[in-house]
Amino acid sequence: MSKIGFIGLGIMGRPMAGHLLNAGHTLVTVKRDKPLDATLADKGMRELDSPAAVAEASEVIITMVPDTPDVEQVLFGDRGVIEGLQPGTLVIDMSSIAPLATQQFARRIHDAGGEYVDAPVSGGEGGAINAALTIMVGATEEGFARARPLLEIMGKTITHIGGHGDGQTCKVANQIVVALTIEAVSEGLLFASRAGADVAKVREALLGGLAQSKILDVHGERMIQRTFDPGFKIRLHQKDLNLALEGARSLNLALPGTANAQQLFQACTAHDGGDWDHAGMVRALEALADHEITSK
Repeated sequence: MSKIGFIGLGIMGRPMAGHLLNAGHTLVTVKRDKPLDATLADKGMRELDSPAAVAEASEVIITMVPDTPDVEQVLFGDRGVIEGLQPGTLVIDMSSIAPLATQQFARRIHDAGGEYVDAPVSGGEGGAINAALTIMVGATEEGFARARPLLEIMGKTITHIGGHGDGQTCKVANQIVVALTIEAVSEGLLFASRAGADVAKVREALLGGLAQSKILDVHGERMIQRTFDPGFKIRLHQKDLNLALEGARSLNLALPGTANAQQLFQACTAHDGGDWDHAGMVRALEALADHEITSK
């Protein structure tokens, strides 16, 4: 069993850490202003004063924080992980951040004597709770071999994409596809509703044909039932699409669909919807149509 430092106990991180505890690993985390989740505390998770202290007590560090600057602060900021890093420590970043920055972080951890793995995830809160996440890995062969047994506790589909940063590149591609599929499902259901069809039956029929997708299944249901409590927040998806659009500029690519999806998310944010589930994109399209999806 491993001594693991797990930093980032949000919507996704809490259940992921719980699975590691259930598997018998010892976990520590960084003390925050609010109390440690009681379920994790009851399973033996302990709090320490800083990321450096967490690193000093750990063989493996897992980070699951919102954005590139957050990872940089945890790893390299004041009393950051790197100050307490032990020789041979495995650092697994499961956040969704910039691929280029990931490559830089990997070099710095390697130079300090550690092994770095980028392992962003897809599957949302449900995937985290059910240990069914899709995990996209950028690492050396050795790093992937060391990380895989832990990743298999938290996820269902684990793919070694390539070297450092390739996991994050795959995650950016994933977020492009997810955003555009949410937009497509929103437009299809909005069209059906405005035309007077029973939108629940339309969704049921589409799930049996070529239009079938997990987005139509899970988020189509959210749109019809009007349940926009976040499994994955719009503002976090906006962050990921910013990475896509910034990368596209550097690669001299046009991503018009991605840019349009980002504008629809921005319209939601302008209406205080940054913390809605990303299925809430449908609300921006409903506002343009002056029509809300309803089920007969």
